Amino acid sequence: MKKKVIVIIVAIVAIVLVLAIGFGKQIFEEYSYSNEKADLSEYFGLSDGEMAIVLQNDTLVSKAVKEGEEVYIPLETVNEKIGQGFYYDPSYNSGTLMFTTADGTYETAPGSSSCNLEGIEESLGYVASVVKGNEIYISTKYISRFIQASFEIYDKHVRVATVGGDFDARKVSSDTQIRVQGDKNSPLIRDVKEGETVELIEAMEEWSRVVTSDGFTGFIENKRLKDAGAGTYEAAVSPDVSETAFNLLGERVVLGFNSIAGLGGNDTVYGALDEAKGINVIAPTWFSVTGADGSVRNLGSSSYVQTAHNSGVKVWAVADDFNYRNENGDTSFNDLDFLSNTVARRNLENNIVNACVALGVDGLNIDFEKLYSECGEHYAQFIKELSVLTHKNGLVLSTDNYVPFSYNEYNRLDVQGGFVDYVLIMGYDEHYHGSGNIGSVASFDYVCGGMDKTMQYVAPERIINAVPFYTIVWKDEGSSVSDSYLTLVNQAEYISKYNISYEWDETTCQNYAEWKSGTTTYHVWFEDSKSLTSKLNAMNTRNIGGVGVWRIGYGTPEVWNLIGMYKNMKTESTN
Repeated sequence: MKKKVIVIIVAIVAIVLVLAIGFGKQIFEEYSYSNEKADLSEYFGLSDGEMAIVLQNDTLVSKAVKEGEEVYIPLETVNEKIGQGFYYDPSYNSGTLMFTTADGTYETAPGSSSCNLEGIEESLGYVASVVKGNEIYISTKYISRFIQASFEIYDKHVRVATVGGDFDARKVSSDTQIRVQGDKNSPLIRDVKEGETVELIEAMEEWSRVVTSDGFTGFIENKRLKDAGAGTYEAAVSPDVSETAFNLLGERVVLGFNSIAGLGGNDTVYGALDEAKGINVIAPTWFSVTGADGSVRNLGSSSYVQTAHNSGVKVWAVADDFNYRNENGDTSFNDLDFLSNTVARRNLENNIVNACVALGVDGLNIDFEKLYSECGEHYAQFIKELSVLTHKNGLVLSTDNYVPFSYNEYNRLDVQGGFVDYVLIMGYDEHYHGSGNIGSVASFDYVCGGMDKTMQYVAPERIINAVPFYTIVWKDEGSSVSDSYLTLVNQAEYISKYNISYEWDETTCQNYAEWKSGTTTYHVWFEDSKSLTSKLNAMNTRNIGGVGVWRIGYGTPEVWNLIGMYKNMKTESTN
């Protein structure tokens, strides 16, 4: 009997022990924390030789590489995420990385530990760039020389800071860990000490997603955090880079474009100056690109310049990318051909500027209307290099641009804002010849929108808004739409000839006419002194740099008088 009791007691004790062990294990698992450390290569998704890039507190998809003690970031990532300005031509001198400032273009070859500015060599003490596969990577040291960015290098990642700002801060209340997931059994990224400040990304019931000051994103238990109000990230120090000293007129620009179709067209300068009373700049269409090598047709005339100067009018010669090709039906090259090739691009720049200097003009106006999306970065480099060259030669640089929309961002108004003296917006062709899309050429809202969008990138005093001295007569035959141009100088005769009546349209701020002839309906939004007054008042309110007119030969004394008066119009408050 005694032995039976002992057996029962032993069995009970064994059962208790098993239950206790099981319960203890459960308790241990519930209240203990994993000490497993995260594999940082796996955490960042790194392959051999790669480093993660943490911008501010955002881990980028692209990766850096490390060569010796230097860390290199892909050019595309630099320009898209960190700061713009670097340009690479793989064919120029077997590969050249460029950065253009107001002083000129700094150039360095991949693998080189020096750079040169306008032929003057400078030793860097580190390799500025390397090529990996089909990509060029730029040293963090070389990036920070030109772009506002600071870099902190860690074992598996580089943290990049650019702009400053406030963030929702939390203070760590006791020593703990930041983990890959919001789970105590999740691998830990690193220990976090009491008093450390982290940025709160997302607060959950028991855990919060945070970012540490060294760029690790993970989870910390809420009981280990306390509110710390607003934290502040300091902005990177701005680099010591020369900025463009803009060459401005000192008064509002009143510019008239003078279309020159051949050398004999220069004789029109006398009539042009007589017609366009009040202008202080005349812009003859003299230069046109003729080849992929950057060759240029030159219709310029020194006597034309002298005649304009004798009348107190400055000359800004126009260089375009379409007249020669349109006249000759030349489809053998496009803008990308001469813009993306550094030899051709610089040949074009030198050809134009040398011609301007020889002719004695005061400025250069770039009217490139055949650009397309692939041209963007190359056109930006062209504008920067041209800015340096024109300013060294005392020339005013201006550019012509369509009203900005997302589909024509390749004009790079952001770059133009830092390098071009005057950015001219062609405030017309809202509805254009041959489109079949009936509407105003330049409605009030369209023009105002063009100025307002441009002011996001360019200071108002360096913006010129060009107005049209023409409109379009739309002919709607039901199954088809055709159109014809109507200039202001011919408008009164046209209205009288067809006995057209019109009324003021408040939406477009233009006089509008619509009439029928058989089954055909005609539409015209007239440009006249009343519509131009609305536009000039809007320009005056915004206190922009001036007005342009396309073109001399299309206007009447009445509208030219309005344009001349705008130069001295008193600025109105926008409030």
